Amino acid sequence: MSDLGVNPLEDTETEAALAYAEERRENIRTFVRTSPDYYIANFDRIGSSAKFTATFNFFAGLFGPVWFGARGLWSWALPFLIIEALGFVQIARGLFGDLAADAMARIASIEGTLDLRRRQLEAALESGSDKADAYQRAVDGLEASIGGFRDEAQALSEQGLSIALTGLIILVVVKAVQAIVANWALEARFTEWTSNRAIRSGMPVPHIVFAALFMAAIVITAMVHYSFPGRWALLSDFPTDPDLRLISIDGVERFFAFAVINGEALFDAITYGIRLILDALELVFVSTPWIVVASLIVLLTWLTAGIRMAIWSGAFLAYMGLLGFWEKAMTTLALLGTAACLSIVIGIPLGMFAARRPRFYAFIQPIMDFMQTMPAFVFMIPVIAFFGTGKPAAVVTTMIFGGTPVVRLTVLGLRGVPESVREAAISFGANKWYLLTRVDLPLASPSIRAGINQTIMLSLAMVVVASLIGAKGLGEDVLEALQYANVGQGILAGFSILFCAMILDRIVQGQKK
Repeated sequence: MSDLGVNPLEDTETEAALAYAEERRENIRTFVRTSPDYYIANFDRIGSSAKFTATFNFFAGLFGPVWFGARGLWSWALPFLIIEALGFVQIARGLFGDLAADAMARIASIEGTLDLRRRQLEAALESGSDKADAYQRAVDGLEASIGGFRDEAQALSEQGLSIALTGLIILVVVKAVQAIVANWALEARFTEWTSNRAIRSGMPVPHIVFAALFMAAIVITAMVHYSFPGRWALLSDFPTDPDLRLISIDGVERFFAFAVINGEALFDAITYGIRLILDALELVFVSTPWIVVASLIVLLTWLTAGIRMAIWSGAFLAYMGLLGFWEKAMTTLALLGTAACLSIVIGIPLGMFAARRPRFYAFIQPIMDFMQTMPAFVFMIPVIAFFGTGKPAAVVTTMIFGGTPVVRLTVLGLRGVPESVREAAISFGANKWYLLTRVDLPLASPSIRAGINQTIMLSLAMVVVASLIGAKGLGEDVLEALQYANVGQGILAGFSILFCAMILDRIVQGQKK
């Protein structure tokens, strides 16, 4: 009868819980490798609550960033290193530093001027010159300045103890914080380690040595530099070689000269192709009667974004027309349209090709990073060298700056297509073309459309910069406003650029979500 009160399910759950607890303890032992019982107890405390649980790790507080670095917690080690270095620097400055160095350097520079003024004063007094009073006032002012700096140097020298005490307080506080958060941070890393054993565990000796040497080098260098400013030039000034810079400049100039001479046919062909598209769009936007262009834009906005946005689009176009920006706005749209169309025509196929070829995408990624991060004024230099000034050069500059998002987001969208969907289509006999056009592109279209939108927006951001090399359009008005401080013209032209961007954004994005 006693067996009737036993619940087999509860026994099974208890055994499973015990087995899990034992497995967790073994995992902690494997992960920490040092003081496993201590970490098991603290990890159990931390893991039992979803909130932050304060514990105290004496060795983490004592060794600070070295402990965090040796444990692989570099995201914690570096901020703590900066704060600890600040504390050590303050202590070193207060106890051993030359606090009055800056004031004494100023005194030394003033004394040279003072000596010159004294000699001028003596000569003026001997010759009876009218400038004697001016020289006397200059000498009196310089002597007063020296006296003020001497008082400042004396006051700074007396602040040594308070500075050192401030550094000690900073150091004690950061040590306490490190001791409190150490186990919590390590337990979070342990949780990641349980699902990814590639994460480093334990405290390997090479990592301890590296962390200790790295932290010591940073702290000692900072202490020496700030405690004795200007004593070692190597700590203040990077060792440079002027000849190396001149050789590099000459090499770059020779390369571009070679490219311009040997690539003239290629650059002329590119310029001719850009000019064809640009002239066609300018014919549509600029030469066509304004009422036709405005009607088509409003109609297109209505079909893609709805009646409300169509009304706003009409209002924006009326703003540009009534204030005299119509022709320049259409010129801007033609320039932008050329750059955006070429970026999209090149970018989407390139993204489709790179999406299934990781090595190729890894190859072009640094190139796109360079295109997107290099300041526009820098890559305008080779563009002018290759294409001269004018609208084709402005189109190329705009493409370099704004052409990368469509590639990146096309790759992102195609890689985000679920493999299960693709496998289902293949199992039903879909060939590569059907898979691309009926499965991959429709599912990736939101990301691709976002890439097109970003390309258009970044291209608009280049309107003002491109006007520097003869792009004309609304950017020219903004540039003139900057040159002549014409606030009204600049603001009104800027709003026109904004309205062009809003119209294009709504047309591209539409009402689809």
